[in-house]
Amino acid sequence: MSQTPVPPSPPKFDPNAAHQQRPRLRPIRGFAAQGQGPDGKPMPVLGLADARQISERVVFTAPAVQAILPLMDGSRDIDQIVSQVGRGLMPDMLKQLVAQLDDAALLEGPVFEALLAKTRAAFDADTILPPAATAQFADQVVMQATQGKATEEQRAAEGPGKMRELFDAWIKQSLEKAENPSFDALPRGVVVPHIDYGRGWMNYAAIYGRMRVCDRPDRVVVLGTNHFGMGTGVVGCDKGFSTPLGECEADSALVANLRATLGSKFFEHRYDHEHEHSIELQVPWVQHIFGKGDDDRFPTVFGALVHDPAVNNGEAYDGNGVSLAAFVGAMKQAIANLPGRTLVISSADLSHCGPAFGDQQPLAAQDEPTENLRRQIVQTDMRNLEMVGKNKPQELIAAMQWSQNPTRWCSTGNLCAGLMIVEPKDVKMLNYSAAIDGQGMTFVSSAAMAMW
Repeated sequence: MSQTPVPPSPPKFDPNAAHQQRPRLRPIRGFAAQGQGPDGKPMPVLGLADARQISERVVFTAPAVQAILPLMDGSRDIDQIVSQVGRGLMPDMLKQLVAQLDDAALLEGPVFEALLAKTRAAFDADTILPPAATAQFADQVVMQATQGKATEEQRAAEGPGKMRELFDAWIKQSLEKAENPSFDALPRGVVVPHIDYGRGWMNYAAIYGRMRVCDRPDRVVVLGTNHFGMGTGVVGCDKGFSTPLGECEADSALVANLRATLGSKFFEHRYDHEHEHSIELQVPWVQHIFGKGDDDRFPTVFGALVHDPAVNNGEAYDGNGVSLAAFVGAMKQAIANLPGRTLVISSADLSHCGPAFGDQQPLAAQDEPTENLRRQIVQTDMRNLEMVGKNKPQELIAAMQWSQNPTRWCSTGNLCAGLMIVEPKDVKMLNYSAAIDGQGMTFVSSAAMAMW
């Protein structure tokens, strides 16, 4: 006779825990979700997740909690928060929320510290980072092909082949009408998006497809954007990267060179690379296009996350991390000293507009005001991309400082770093595109560019 499973007991508030008595909320992100009310009917709820992606737990709560969260800064105790919020908030209600947040490691305190230590120990124990975004993509492709019926074993076995087939199909579609569907020689640097493949495939394919017949690079340097991490300057990674297509080892000579020049602080926040998609999403393309060499290995890969140089004139946000200028100088010197060919990839997305990013107006309508707004975003992109095309990174930084980055370019740092490292004589834009969802909540643009 089967038994009904007993749901786990909710976490309990500990009155003896100082970090619960004066809760300090960690960086979180909120998102709208659907829950179920006491009457069984759908009701809106607020999801709270770790903005740093250290904890995988999510807390679902009432949207009204938004008034409470800013007060959880460690300076107020439970009673003070209740008194300040009012609106019928009772101490027991707040205590239950605090217990849930602590249990999910979303509060500063022993639970989070233990999770952080465990996560960092696991990171340092391996020389290759496990796949995250690319593994999810491979699984999705197989599940779609099997109408959701694939087993875990099938997904693992068929994922790599399905990814390669899709990459080839995208390349064919992207380049079938192109005047120059291949490069004559390997570029010194390229600009490729880091938006998900489903929305950015045309720009991925426009670059990687043109490198199919080029000389194979000995190493690939991927410059990404630090979306979730703690680093305040440029953050290096001393690990290789794995995807469903295989493993790219870290370039140990480049790592050693940069460590000698920039010191240990360059790798202090290496943990920021754990789930950073802006690096990982480039790796399967590198593996697919360049393949393995005579040593039966893919090109080595080095990843660095570049902060926004418009915030503090290129210095680290807090003055303690690695500055843009220091990183660029060290990387240029290292590439010059090391043998072989180096391909520098700026993994860059551009504008992020729409209500999902804080704007008021959705961007999907076909009326004249909305079309004008979309046109203004594209015009802003073109003005900024013109500075990239003319190899004027300092002008781009100055323009972002003056304008306050109205369309939220997220990759000014790695774009400028790429230009400064490569110092190209020629920059060509091969494609520009923007992805917008059906409701117009998100508008994200990207470009495909090559540097010689």
